[in-house]
Amino acid sequence: MPLSMVRTGEENVIRRVGGKGETKRFLENLGFVTGGVVTVISKISGNLIVNVKDSRVAIGKDMASKILV
Repeated sequence: MPLSMVRTGEENVIRRVGGKGETKRFLENLGFVTGGVVTVISKISGNLIVNVKDSRVAIGKDMASKILV
């Protein structure tokens, strides 16, 4: 299921990072790698604040839909 559909506060394991080459590399540089743990902190208008690798990152709805958990 895409990260954009996950409940707030749940820990999830990243199963796959989709997108084209540049987008995939961008997400992986932020810490979204297969096998990593991600927690959604809050959702505001579809945009997410997530905790990944002990850092908080804000991502848009379109980027969140490319991260499968």
